Amino acid sequence: MSMQPVKSVFRREPLALLAVLFFVVKIGSTTAATDPRQMVKLPEMMQQHMMGNMRDHLEAINEILASMARGRLDRAAEIAESRLGMSSLEAHGASHMAAFMPEGMRRAGTEMHRAASRFALKAQEGAALPAYAALGEVTAACVACHSAYRIR
Repeated sequence: MSMQPVKSVFRREPLALLAVLFFVVKIGSTTAATDPRQMVKLPEMMQQHMMGNMRDHLEAINEILASMARGRLDRAAEIAESRLGMSSLEAHGASHMAAFMPEGMRRAGTEMHRAASRFALKAQEGAALPAYAALGEVTAACVACHSAYRIR
């Protein structure tokens, strides 16, 4: 798979690139001893499950961006709703995970899922700019949660 579509997204949407770079630098620049984020203790199995979900969310966002770069907003909407949106909650075991999360973390997660469903609706309408703005709401919820909480 060529990286050209992704590069094209970042050329057209420089804020997307800045957000990704900020996220990577923010995570990589902190050690556990100096990390100011709230530690959320989860049983090891749930920690692994949550990390798997997070990796799938990131992969889904990557697939959404690649679809949008190809002008496939319909495909981006499908990915968003099925993997990130409100209809994905059962597949991610969200109800089992919620009991272990602090209220703010639950709210951020719920907001991300709601924003993904709103993005899917915007993408189905076929207008790229409103869809990109709606996708920004999805990633903003991710950034808010990852900036406030950690599980390791």
